[in-house]
Amino acid sequence: MRKTLLSVFCLLTLLGCASLPTVKDMVREPVDTQKPPKMTGPRGPLSPRESRAIIERLKRQAGSTDILESYVALMEAISGSPLVTGNRVTLLVDGPATYAAMTEAIQSATDHINFETYIFDDDEVGRRFADLLLKKQAEGVQVNLIYDSVGCLNTPAAFFQRLREGGIQALEFNPLTPPIMWRWLTHRDHRKILIVDGKVAFTGGVNISGVYSKSLSGRSEDEDAPESWRDTHVRVEGPAVAEFQKLFLDTWVRQKGPELSRKEYFPQLKQEGKDLVQVMGSTPGQPNRITYMMYLSATNFAEKFIHLTNSYFVPDRQTLKAFSYAASRGVDVKLILPGSSDEKLVWHAGRSHYTRLLKSGVKLFELGGTVLHAKTAVIDGVWSTVGSTNMELWSFLRNDEVNAVILSRDFAAEMEAMFQKDLSESNQVLLEQWKKRPLTSRLTEWFARMFSHWL
Repeated sequence: MRKTLLSVFCLLTLLGCASLPTVKDMVREPVDTQKPPKMTGPRGPLSPRESRAIIERLKRQAGSTDILESYVALMEAISGSPLVTGNRVTLLVDGPATYAAMTEAIQSATDHINFETYIFDDDEVGRRFADLLLKKQAEGVQVNLIYDSVGCLNTPAAFFQRLREGGIQALEFNPLTPPIMWRWLTHRDHRKILIVDGKVAFTGGVNISGVYSKSLSGRSEDEDAPESWRDTHVRVEGPAVAEFQKLFLDTWVRQKGPELSRKEYFPQLKQEGKDLVQVMGSTPGQPNRITYMMYLSATNFAEKFIHLTNSYFVPDRQTLKAFSYAASRGVDVKLILPGSSDEKLVWHAGRSHYTRLLKSGVKLFELGGTVLHAKTAVIDGVWSTVGSTNMELWSFLRNDEVNAVILSRDFAAEMEAMFQKDLSESNQVLLEQWKKRPLTSRLTEWFARMFSHWL
């Protein structure tokens, strides 16, 4: 849902070409996969014995896979983001389920609501959320909102002014003012985070917009009717909520937001379930590009299958190599990608890589009848991620992004069921048929690929 800015391409070329890291750059000492990972829970840091027991339990559930020890050890060395035990993660498929769960949580708020979103539209859905937030503010619940200036470019200033007049602290991320106009192009807040009372958090790909108001089951057969948007969100309860809170408050401080009201932002959190969660927050300027390394390392350590769904897919060389190598060693690599897109240039640039992926054994599928906006993956029946990160350089290099990584067999089973449902509604791209596509398509893909660094 970003705006493709071809009109400013000349300016983009002046901004320099940032690059993505490699595992070799990030890890200069051997990673010890036998060392118990560092974990924290409701009572604080776990002992090495407790941490090892959790990993062993996951291994018994998932069967033979190297992703647990290897991925956990590598990401611990790279990210510093803790593995947090004692959580319950609920999968939310599409806008209606997400909005219903978010509304219920907001209505129950008694202390504060911290809300961070890329898009907050002035439409039926946006106004409904605005009215609810104003109602809670009037009841004495402090509402703090971060919205992105570009993402909300089409939302009238009066919409947010009304929120401010009602007492809500509304902070515009990197406003479009001439002195920092370059940030319009290079640093956006693409995160979607909602935290209620410091006890429940939401994250994923769903913005606040009417395009998500219809589920896939409600898709119309009328060709002229607006397409529904396919997306995924999660609800998190437990100690990992504090990690989302830290990200929100850090962004507030970096954006020089006004002093926040004194609220209980970090209440004592109890165990809510058995899901192991790692909150991955990435921002430009950090050398680890954590969400990029998250995807790359999980792909490299997969042993059974990689089932990934992504809306804006323009892979770099390392990602292409990782997928190809995984397929060559017998991993079942299936990617669900959009059959059409609101970002045509991105779509064509991504399709320019299909031939190489198909030749390497990667299976490609395109989801039709909807605008795909989800960013999810499930690997080896135990590793899952849901978040805001697209698999393209713009997302990895220039956006604030956030993904939740969930290590849980039960949650992975839900993710796999969701993937299989999407797969049943997708068309497989076969190599022999792909080779026969028109010359105009090939030329369009070639042209779009030239812009890959800015997509």
